[in-house]
Amino acid sequence: MKVLVVCKYKEGYVDRIAPFVGDQADALWDLGVDYQLFRVYGKGVKGYLKQFKPLKDRIKQYKPDVIHAHFGLCGLLANLQRKVPVVTTYHGSDINDPEVLRFSKMAMRLSAWNIFVSNRTLEIAKPKRKYTLLPCGMDLTDLQLAEKRAARQEMQLDDNKKYILFAGAFDNAVKNAPLAKEAVALLQDDNVELLELKGYTREEVTSLMCAADVFLMTSFTEGSPQVIKEAMACGCPIVSVDVGDVKERIEGVDGCYVANTHNPQELAGLLQKALQFEGKTKGREKIIADMLDNRQVAGKLMEIYKKVS
Repeated sequence: MKVLVVCKYKEGYVDRIAPFVGDQADALWDLGVDYQLFRVYGKGVKGYLKQFKPLKDRIKQYKPDVIHAHFGLCGLLANLQRKVPVVTTYHGSDINDPEVLRFSKMAMRLSAWNIFVSNRTLEIAKPKRKYTLLPCGMDLTDLQLAEKRAARQEMQLDDNKKYILFAGAFDNAVKNAPLAKEAVALLQDDNVELLELKGYTREEVTSLMCAADVFLMTSFTEGSPQVIKEAMACGCPIVSVDVGDVKERIEGVDGCYVANTHNPQELAGLLQKALQFEGKTKGREKIIADMLDNRQVAGKLMEIYKKVS
């Protein structure tokens, strides 16, 4: 089977695409799927429309059986041609933003099949047919099994400090860093440091998650955040606001907590509990139980591709 993966161009990443898209495609390759990437370089609806001719040319040259588009605008672009069936995955930002949702809904009507990564995106999108709930999966690696002390040595962190790893860059407004900083300040502990997740390689991010005492998410909106699954795979305790599908992902995992509110005092209390957790959590086992290893997800995608092709 030949699949053309249509996705946004991402500066600074390997293959210039979002890592979770590449990981998913590679897992499909391991199952015998031949795939090519088509990167969309434009911004906004007009920018995407300028990519239609290059996309048609690629389709003519590659002759795919299925097009798998990631994000709503890519899905709409891919569906401007009607010869090859399109499967579109909606990752959250294309559903949570009302302006973009309008175009995502067009893509939903045109796509041969739609994939949503969380129940919340489903509730907002309200598709009537041709859809599946399927979060993106994770590559489980040996690097994620590193012990805290070894990971701290790798990242040159102090063994005697407590580190809370923030789920993104402080200057990313959606991640709501002010709430995280306020909650950490309420701990009134000079031995606790909040680390910004910015400017690291994927391997370094994994090492940080193994080295940290807690992973903290305070975002206003999310779809099915990969960083939560990555922290789970590393066995890092997690504290998060109730956003995206975080509650479903970490449900039943000791050492992981979801706040009922965006109150910094509640978050501070949960951080105190998480900081007392010893050892690695069972987050990795939960990923496998939820069938979110990328190999498991790839098998489900294959069933969808066969259905529409």
